[in-house]
Amino acid sequence: MGNDLAAFAKENGVKYFMISYTDLFSGQRAKLVPAQAIADMQKDGAGFAGFATWLDLTPAHPDMLAVPDPASVIQLPWKKDVAWVAANCIMDDKEVDQAPRNTLKRLISEAARDGMHVKTGVEAEFFLISPDGSAISDQYDTASKPCYDQQAVMRRYDVIAEICDHMLALGWGPYQNDHEDANGQFEMNWSFDHALATADKHSFFKFMVKSIAEKHGLRATFMPKPFQGLTGNGCHAHISVWDETGKTNVFADNAMELGLSAKGKNFLGGIMKHASALAAITNPTVNSYKRINAPRTISGATWAPNTVTWTGNNRTHMVRVPGPGRFELRLPDGAANPYLLQAVIIAAGLDGIRSKADPGKRYDIDMYQFGHTVTDAPKLPLNLLDALREFDKDKSLKAALGEEFSSAYLKLKQQEWNSYASHFTQWERDHTLDI
Repeated sequence: MGNDLAAFAKENGVKYFMISYTDLFSGQRAKLVPAQAIADMQKDGAGFAGFATWLDLTPAHPDMLAVPDPASVIQLPWKKDVAWVAANCIMDDKEVDQAPRNTLKRLISEAARDGMHVKTGVEAEFFLISPDGSAISDQYDTASKPCYDQQAVMRRYDVIAEICDHMLALGWGPYQNDHEDANGQFEMNWSFDHALATADKHSFFKFMVKSIAEKHGLRATFMPKPFQGLTGNGCHAHISVWDETGKTNVFADNAMELGLSAKGKNFLGGIMKHASALAAITNPTVNSYKRINAPRTISGATWAPNTVTWTGNNRTHMVRVPGPGRFELRLPDGAANPYLLQAVIIAAGLDGIRSKADPGKRYDIDMYQFGHTVTDAPKLPLNLLDALREFDKDKSLKAALGEEFSSAYLKLKQQEWNSYASHFTQWERDHTLDI
């Protein structure tokens, strides 16, 4: 891919560029820029009022400039005259430290200085629902165990196949699509990549899925727990670390337990050490904790963790090691910010390696059936407020992510919690009116 967006436009028939950045609440913000103006925008950036989005800025701040990264450009497969390009946020000729993509890039550079290149894959689950959001979109999708339902996935073939066709055309290496464990829920998998590339693809994937769903008269949601009684939307992350050549997986060691090297276990140790604080980033909404701490669903399992434990190839734990040289973090959900998800994984893992953190005891039990017998492992936060408090207490994780980012994130998320706590609900009336 060349570095000249104007040339890209000319070669590919692009008329407009979406210069896009993601704010602290995962909102994707963009300006639609005609190709004739893209050369200046590539040099100087598109201007935004940062306060108008979820960043800790005021109306008095100068313009925040979103400078497009040409390496990330993607021509929209469903609207060829438009191209999407991820941007880095700049203000007064300096990076905006709290901006999620800047935060991730900083941590990637830090890992690279230690000779480590983090590669990840994500499993972004979503529901296809009615346009008003009140119900799943398929009235016949009613099975009590709907996972991998052949008929149900084919009834949504037009949507799923169109998205997969686009990923094939983009060269992402998609390799499977399925109906997931909840009625109306789907998952689509594509190849793992370097952390920044995965974050950009994850961001674009959410935009693409929503756009194609709307094209078909439906709505897509990545909300962690959109329906009571149904399995929530996870966003499991598969993690490995490679050397400078990108050819040697430094997590892989067949002589070690589960094929995970000493460095891999230390990285995992960092994830375990910071898990309760990490949840504030990987599970960033009030609704997130309806998934983590949910009662058993209609299908029989939530497929979500509630305790800080790790295991081999066993899906009932927070972390599983499904094979040599990688592990799967099952904590994140569909609301996770694509850039902050990667950033916090790297931050916790680097701390684990530097401190030679021990991941602790490995459990191989069925946590859904026997989790009550585990008394020496921390429970994950019960709600967003508890997670924010854990994050605020975790000085080393905050420092690794950057003080400006951590301060801004905590401030805005605390405001979000306060807004939720002051909201009157029907539950309160139902349970308190006659007291």
